[in-house]
Amino acid sequence: MTRAPEVGDTAVRSGRRPVGANVTRVGLVLAIAFGALAGGAGYWQVVRSAPLSSAPDNPAVAAASRRAVRGEIVDRDGAWLARSDRRDANGEPYRVYRSAVVSPVIGYASRQFGSAGLERTYDAQLIGLSRPDPVADLLKKFDPNPYDPQRMTLSLSLSLQQAAVEGLGGDRGAVVIIQPQTGEILALASTPIYDASGVANPVSSEAVFAELQNDDSLPLLPRATQGRYIPGSVFKIVTAMAALDSGAVTPETTYEQQPAAERNGLLVQGFRVRDGHHLFTGNKALDFREATEVSCNLWYALAGLDAGPEALAATAAQLGFGETIPFDLPVSRSQITNGGGNFGAGFKDAVELANAAYGQGETVVTPFQMALVAAAVANDGVIMEPHLVTSLTGTKTGTRNIEPQAWRQIVSPQIAREIQAAMQRAVESELGRQFTPGADVPGVETAGKSGTAELDGGAVPHSWFIGFAPVDDPQVAIAVLVEGGGRGGERAAPLAGSLMKATLDYLNGG
Repeated sequence: MTRAPEVGDTAVRSGRRPVGANVTRVGLVLAIAFGALAGGAGYWQVVRSAPLSSAPDNPAVAAASRRAVRGEIVDRDGAWLARSDRRDANGEPYRVYRSAVVSPVIGYASRQFGSAGLERTYDAQLIGLSRPDPVADLLKKFDPNPYDPQRMTLSLSLSLQQAAVEGLGGDRGAVVIIQPQTGEILALASTPIYDASGVANPVSSEAVFAELQNDDSLPLLPRATQGRYIPGSVFKIVTAMAALDSGAVTPETTYEQQPAAERNGLLVQGFRVRDGHHLFTGNKALDFREATEVSCNLWYALAGLDAGPEALAATAAQLGFGETIPFDLPVSRSQITNGGGNFGAGFKDAVELANAAYGQGETVVTPFQMALVAAAVANDGVIMEPHLVTSLTGTKTGTRNIEPQAWRQIVSPQIAREIQAAMQRAVESELGRQFTPGADVPGVETAGKSGTAELDGGAVPHSWFIGFAPVDDPQVAIAVLVEGGGRGGERAAPLAGSLMKATLDYLNGG
């Protein structure tokens, strides 16, 4: 007898799944979809909420900027640098700046032209849309009065900033003064300066800004952080780190071909590296300290070739070359090569590597980057994270302090001390001071390195100096660049010496 087919049998034979299984699968798909939506909403509204709500181009930030009284900006001694104590004809507040010497650092806040410098970086904090406490920042949307403008304290010293700008005078250039043991920036000068108050004032804003944009001297360019220059011999300190750290070179290394090459040049793949101004060293084959003392291009070219392109590139990368340096202001990327070559690490050939080793070729740097190089040597091979802002204070949220923290260990303390000794010799020895006149601080052991950035077309070279003091307990590191300042010792070295003395006097209450 044949059994009549049942419903379940028909479903199985026809290949159709039970209704219950389909419902389960649909439910699972919907659960995953809703989970993804919830996760995305949570990410953008919680995780990314604070950064997005505080971005300078956020319409809410722009709208609040017109109504809120921005928080005051003060220097390390409490002297006001920027405040909003004036109002226009409509009763809206606008920004006033104490001195034009801080314009490349603080920037401006203008209704017509937006913001620049620290005014842009900390826009949301200064108008009170962002709070130091992350939890309070998330909950501010429930506050009936969400604005809490914060007072911003800088590590900058107005008096040192003024001294740096006055020292540069009518030259275009930059000065960076940093405390190597904390990373605090004491001065960040760029010249020429400009009238930030004129940009912020609604009455004069358009005329002042138009004049600045048409100025060939580029006063709106913060040269200390965004100007890129050929470094010349100050870059030899980077090469020294790479060569000694790689083990390819020791402090006792000499090159037998160097003395003869002082007269005829060092031949590298058909290119002659010249160093004729060191004929007074005679037939002596220089070691590391002696080569640094007299800034010997030949020794450093050979040391760079011995270390190799990968070692030089790796050390430069550790110092921040080729990347965005963590800082309160944008910093242009420094480079040791344009890349694209197949010799190693992007170098085209041995000629480019040899030239880069003494700071020429396609190597370009910012003054800020070279200040970090000096600070790394001064601080026994460790770079502290550089910073300008030391605290933010809100009426509702209290004060948040930004504490010093280490960024990177570049070389060992032993290697750093070898370089310290060589740089001290470059400033204080009888031969060394011929290249760094005026760089030594009276009564204080001083270390440094001058540089002459040779330019195409026979233009007057840029003058460089990097250094630190005191050698046994560095409290100040410095980088000075003077555009068209001539040989390294002619302009940058004496300015650096006077500014290091002023900084030490300031820090020690003098």
